[in-house]
Amino acid sequence: MSLITPDFGLLFWMVVIFGLVFFILAKFGFPIITNAVQKRSDHIADSLKAADEAQARLAGMAEEQARMIEETRLEQSRILKEASEVRAGIIAQAREEAQQEAAKLLEHAKVEIAAERESAIRDIRRQVAMISVEVAEKIVRKDLGEDGGQLALIDRLVDEASQAQIPN
Repeated sequence: MSLITPDFGLLFWMVVIFGLVFFILAKFGFPIITNAVQKRSDHIADSLKAADEAQARLAGMAEEQARMIEETRLEQSRILKEASEVRAGIIAQAREEAQQEAAKLLEHAKVEIAAERESAIRDIRRQVAMISVEVAEKIVRKDLGEDGGQLALIDRLVDEASQAQIPN
């Protein structure tokens, strides 16, 4: 009995045992194995389908993200433009207010200068009047020392007083 050239009996029992093992596997083993393979195949198909759906959702999210980024950029540029306009308005308003304030200050300064000028003119007139009175007093004292000069001075002052108008 050699394994290289088997006998007819050995071959018979090998075929019977193979048939019996094949029958048992076909009856009990192959359905379990095919169900497991089918489940695994279904699981892989479901996983691929889920991956495709996830990839599609991811692509949709990427498009949504790009759209949102673009909207954000547009909103940002709009806000910056509004801020620039508001800044320009504030600057223009500040300039206008500064010009108005400067005009008020200039007008106030002109009024003060005019008041100071009038005050200075009054002071100068007062001083000139005081000096004139002092000079006149000195002249009158000197002239009053002579007898004929006194009468002439009194007559002249009376004439001038009657001709002069009284100021308001």
